[in-house]
Amino acid sequence: MSCYKKIVILFLFLFITSAHASKVYENEDRDILYAIEYERMNNLDAAKNLYLKLFENSNNYEYLLRYLSLSLNQKKFQEVKHYALQNLNKKSKQYEQILRIYVISLINLQEFEQAFISSKKLLAQNKSALNYEIVANVYFAQRKYKKAIEYFESSYIANNSPKILFNLVNILYAYANEKNKAISYLETHIRLNGCDYLVCSKLLSIYQEQKNLEGIISVLKTSYFSSNSNSYYSKEKTLKLLISYMAQKDINLAISFLEKHKLNDDTLFTLYKRANLLPQAYVLVKKIYKKNKKIDYLAQIAILEFELAKNKKKVLNSVIEKFEKVLKTLDNHVYQNYLGYILIEYEKDIK
Repeated sequence: MSCYKKIVILFLFLFITSAHASKVYENEDRDILYAIEYERMNNLDAAKNLYLKLFENSNNYEYLLRYLSLSLNQKKFQEVKHYALQNLNKKSKQYEQILRIYVISLINLQEFEQAFISSKKLLAQNKSALNYEIVANVYFAQRKYKKAIEYFESSYIANNSPKILFNLVNILYAYANEKNKAISYLETHIRLNGCDYLVCSKLLSIYQEQKNLEGIISVLKTSYFSSNSNSYYSKEKTLKLLISYMAQKDINLAISFLEKHKLNDDTLFTLYKRANLLPQAYVLVKKIYKKNKKIDYLAQIAILEFELAKNKKKVLNSVIEKFEKVLKTLDNHVYQNYLGYILIEYEKDIK
């Protein structure tokens, strides 16, 4: 079954089953289906007109809520304000949601006094994380950052939402100049709840801005070992970044990490060469070549075999043989020059 068909069935189930209990006009089912189809086609005005018609004919507030949500997405805040205010019915199950949308429209219209009154009314009725967040946004829109922080903190305490923490940290860090407190919030959340995308990406960006290598490495390491599927990067990209920053701090740190966790032999081989740990590089590259048979690694074996030999004449034929095999497949000037140097230096097949 397609995703679209599932959505249609879901909407029909929600709307038709509730509407049939007190169906007031004949074409209600048809109008629901048309409204959903208009949404799928992104014809939001036509969808909204039908939802409004459905609400007016049935007094089912689910339809009004859908109408208001679409209007909010279109940023038609005056329209949202008008229809929400006209239909604030405390007896409806959707009252709190409609009042919340009403407050959001007021914030965007910069009608802060009424937004504050209505948001406080929301919070008095239900001290939910979402309602604390609404009040916080009213204060934030007025640049009352201390009060906004207070309510965002209450919202975060209520449900530990990464999204709310992200907003809280942005205010602490960028507007209230409480950078250490912002970092502490992020670090604590990661320690207790794992490396969520929003939280880890925010902390990583802060550490990068501060050029805090220890912090960057810590976040990337936590992200890499996190079982959270919503972590910051893919495993492969996280490891690549982690090793890059580790090597920037201390190449031996990166090498030890890869050795300990038996990760990415290709990267470890590169680091061995950078650190001039040629015996380790030689052992590893032979293992890699045995596993994947990539001809480029045979050339690396030849180079290391030659570089490490105490008596180079003893390995000369073996090295030349390897290079000749490589150069039958690869057109690589580095390997060609290396072989040419050997042939000239040891007076082998000068022509």
